[in-house]
Amino acid sequence: MIKIKNSGFAPLVENTNNQILQLWDTVSNRRCTLRMDPGDAYLSLGGLLDKYLKQPPISQLLQESRITQPSAAALYAMQDLVYLSTDAGELKDMFSGMAFKEGEESLALDQVPTNHQLQVEGQDVSVVDLTIDRINLQYSRNWTGFHRRKWLRNKSRYSGFVRDSLIHEFGSHETDAILQLGSTSHKIKLLKGLAKTIWDAQFENYSRFIGKKLVYKSGDETIDNIMEGAGAICSEKVQALKFLTDHYGLQSEYIIAGENATGPVPVEKLRELLTTFDFRFSKRYMRFWQHTALLYDIDGTQVLVDATNGNIPFLFLKDDAAERILGYQKKLPVTVKMVEADEDFYYHRVPQDIPENFFFALEGWVSFSDLMQVFDNELGLYLSREFYVMPLAFKSEKEFSRERQEYLDVAQRAGLECSVTADWTLDSHLGEEFRRSEPAVADKILRAGGHLLTRLDECDGPGHQAVLVIMKLLNQPPVQRDR
Repeated sequence: MIKIKNSGFAPLVENTNNQILQLWDTVSNRRCTLRMDPGDAYLSLGGLLDKYLKQPPISQLLQESRITQPSAAALYAMQDLVYLSTDAGELKDMFSGMAFKEGEESLALDQVPTNHQLQVEGQDVSVVDLTIDRINLQYSRNWTGFHRRKWLRNKSRYSGFVRDSLIHEFGSHETDAILQLGSTSHKIKLLKGLAKTIWDAQFENYSRFIGKKLVYKSGDETIDNIMEGAGAICSEKVQALKFLTDHYGLQSEYIIAGENATGPVPVEKLRELLTTFDFRFSKRYMRFWQHTALLYDIDGTQVLVDATNGNIPFLFLKDDAAERILGYQKKLPVTVKMVEADEDFYYHRVPQDIPENFFFALEGWVSFSDLMQVFDNELGLYLSREFYVMPLAFKSEKEFSRERQEYLDVAQRAGLECSVTADWTLDSHLGEEFRRSEPAVADKILRAGGHLLTRLDECDGPGHQAVLVIMKLLNQPPVQRDR
């Protein structure tokens, strides 16, 4: 049965044959609903996509109330999941292997999609309902063009973020000089100011389940989220920093890291995992991309930057100090304490196709990467120096009791205070302390419960319940390493 999937669709027009186009990317769970021109209902699939996906008149559609702002944002994001782009940010052909479906049936570009007749709000509506199928795509995103497109779309917004970050770190007078990028020193200060702002942002997953409900955020979407008062996790934060610094011409490459991942990096095995997505028996390999950072070349000065937080120290190491972390001669780890125990993280240079394809997979191919970050990677919903908030999901009382006891045992071994609520509330002594300390975050976590349960049911069948685990941490402020 065809339904209007997006409850935020544009207003219908009375006494008009409302022609609705729905696009749904199943993996990223992005949805767009818009009202087409009346004469477009019988265009071929290729014609519809050219007009409403590749070259949509978004400003006109918004002005005429034929699309909502959330649907417009989803449509714009879908473009980069369907089409290649030039270095200048112009869309080109579709990715090789792209396909579209109506229900379970594949649809060729020269076919005319079905117009489904139904009633919405008492009015007759004709709906073309299309699903984007990207299962057979190859890794071929042009990251230069991708970042360029994102910057151009909201350049005043992102320029403002950059300026505000620098003013906060260096003051308004010095910011004007830094933005001229007239010296190596100015470029390094630009990098440091942006990195520090991103590091200071929350380390959180709750925003995947409220608001836009993005399963995984690209760099620009992470900046948007930070500007709205939330944050991101490590792989999103490094993309955010690279997105900004790419615009200013700073050369950088991704670094991967992980607990006790001493090296060498199993390059071919990681590439294989990104092809098969068969992660069984692969923990010894996957630990190498447990964490990410960036290495910059600023006029010949090497700068290793870790701007992720999550109780990982702010790293801003130059030349020899960076090489002691990255090189293999007496390689040094970075000791971190994210939650209950010290961990030695080892950082590695790596061919760039591995992190780039890994990020693309998380954004566009891994169906439940939102749940993976929360549960499989044990990052929870929120992590700060003082608190760790984790959902405990279960289907039976037996499962709940077992999981609850495991958290209490972990906390006891680490000497941490821990509470497990009876339902999705903060009704405990520790929950109330967390609410007083972080009232805005607490409210967002409480609002995240409904969609989190929906995603769990979609992933693993119906019947899930969830409560909240709150741990009070004993972490000291992470020591910044800047030299």
